Amino acid sequence: MPGSTTGKKLDLSKLTDEEAQHVWEVVQRDFDLRKKEEHRLGDLKTKLEREDTKKELLGNQTSLTESHCIRCLQPFKFLLNNKRQCLDCQLYVCKSCSRYNKKEDGWVCDACHVAR
Repeated sequence: MPGSTTGKKLDLSKLTDEEAQHVWEVVQRDFDLRKKEEHRLGDLKTKLEREDTKKELLGNQTSLTESHCIRCLQPFKFLLNNKRQCLDCQLYVCKSCSRYNKKEDGWVCDACHVAR
């Protein structure tokens, strides 16, 4: 395939020392950004796993899930902290732990939003 570099090594021998240094710095920045992103995704995965564990442990406690937010465990109160049902997990959450999804005309808890 013309212009394809797959399986080929780039010839950087014609670069000046300054150009080679610049290329090296760009590659190093890319490597650092990829490491940071890998770490961030690992943290998100851990957070989601904790939320799933909490949901599994508390989700079957009907009296608790009807009266308290499944995410922050704050009690629901009429007008002050009313409950919303998550479109994805179907559990009840408070306003602080959810976001309104205009497209679907409903609420999504923060954990399900991150998972999306």
